[in-house]
Amino acid sequence: MTASQTTVDFDIAIVGGAMAGATLALGLAKLAQELKRPLKVALIEASRPGGQHPGFDARSIAIAQGSIFELTRLGIWPKLAHLGTPIGNIHVSDRGHFGMTTLNASDFHLPYLGQVVELERVGAALFELLEKQQISLYCPAKLVSIRANIDANYLLLDDGRELSAKLVVAADGLNSVVRRDFALPLEQVDFEQVAVVANIGIDKPHGQWAYERFTDSGPLALLPMTNVDGQARMSLVWALSPAMAQQMLTCSKSTFLASLQQAFGYRAGQFIEVGERHAYPLKLSSMPRPIYQRTLFIGNAAQTLHPIAGQGFNLGLRDLVCVIDAVRGALLAGDDLGGAKLTHHYLAQRSQDRASTINNVEFLVRGFSNQHWPLVAGRNIGLRLLSWCPPLKTPIARQAMGWKSPITSA
Repeated sequence: MTASQTTVDFDIAIVGGAMAGATLALGLAKLAQELKRPLKVALIEASRPGGQHPGFDARSIAIAQGSIFELTRLGIWPKLAHLGTPIGNIHVSDRGHFGMTTLNASDFHLPYLGQVVELERVGAALFELLEKQQISLYCPAKLVSIRANIDANYLLLDDGRELSAKLVVAADGLNSVVRRDFALPLEQVDFEQVAVVANIGIDKPHGQWAYERFTDSGPLALLPMTNVDGQARMSLVWALSPAMAQQMLTCSKSTFLASLQQAFGYRAGQFIEVGERHAYPLKLSSMPRPIYQRTLFIGNAAQTLHPIAGQGFNLGLRDLVCVIDAVRGALLAGDDLGGAKLTHHYLAQRSQDRASTINNVEFLVRGFSNQHWPLVAGRNIGLRLLSWCPPLKTPIARQAMGWKSPITSA
């Protein structure tokens, strides 16, 4: 920093402006308006949504019904709803075995079980909303380093500017610079799988059906998407061994579609087109303590999940809602925004949900990737029981749709 340059002071600095960080910034802006309290918020993001933005690429995610309920409360979902494709039904099956069940929104008197959104389109919409709020947006800008102090944390950006913040929220993903600079531990479980991700064209309307199919190599998920030029589309996440994933990335379109059809079957129709294929290794990562001095970690900076249950963003949303609630409490009580009382309150509030969600996802991955016959028989009997006894689906649906979902019973 040059002698003529001064540090810009903020109450809260958010590092990372993808889904979690952008949503948190909007939620904090709404909180300041509700409480009629000044709240200086900075959002640091390396690039605007578009082809170069890793958080808003061609991928799609499923936002659970309970998460949409919360996004609506934050005033965000009404601005994004036109980008969503409803999930009206979910079909779960085990390839080569008799296990199968369905979840249907109508059984729970709900309009949908969730919504599928394309990250790039949502990113552009969120940035439009951010630019209308009293938020200091540092973009494009990268965090170079962070240092903790008693009264504030100091953040150095790649253009030489320095910010201070009473509270820093790290939303900068799996390779968090904030976590790296503070040398905080990250526990990882390698599933020895690679997710192949692509958009798939099908020969008939998807009818708002989503599919989860468990195969020998791992789970295969298809999510309904909006049509493009009359073409029905679905978003694919296919967990494969590293060697098989490499083959699926480099083979011809026709070979890929034929292999996918063989693994999935024809329940969704015939696969007739595939877009650009991407891949990423599947690991479960989690911070034992997602806090540090005047710092909270949320979303993928705090934990990354296997996509088997589509819970990654939904868990991250619960993180950021907890941050907003903690900031609200501190403002009303006149407490230090980044003090130990706030950070430890966040830690206590998030511990049980994080642990149970992470454990449940790991259990699903292990249980449905194992071909040992007692486990195969057990999980298929379980799936059949859900079909034969609909009331058993209610707790499963509650967990799938997230918290605060106005679900009744099947």
